[in-house]
Amino acid sequence: MIPLLRTLFIIVIASMLGVTSWASLHTPLFAIPREIFTHPWFIATLCDAYWAFITFYVWVAWKEPSPTARVLWFIAIIALGNISMSAYLLRELFRVPTSGPLGDVFTRPSTGGLILPSLLTAVSATVYLLA
Repeated sequence: MIPLLRTLFIIVIASMLGVTSWASLHTPLFAIPREIFTHPWFIATLCDAYWAFITFYVWVAWKEPSPTARVLWFIAIIALGNISMSAYLLRELFRVPTSGPLGDVFTRPSTGGLILPSLLTAVSATVYLLA
């Protein structure tokens, strides 16, 4: 199951980076037309996505031992969404052996680290400043 999940989240992060890059090259982030931005289904989809991000973050906050890492992961997940979520899961999935128990990925507290959440937070800040 570990190899399957690694493959899945590699596909998720690659596709999100690809589609986000493509969209960025075609339209600036904050140039969403008013008709789209105020459309009820756009708003509902955005709310759905952000509640999912917060739900995922609750699990991350439980796993992360450092308050600093928790804050950085929150910013990264809220700003980059599935890119950060996939990065987090890939980090956790590559910390266990291929034949290791899946429960270790989901229930074992993380060993932490600030490099990845710091990098993702810096990237998200850069993206938003350039947008």
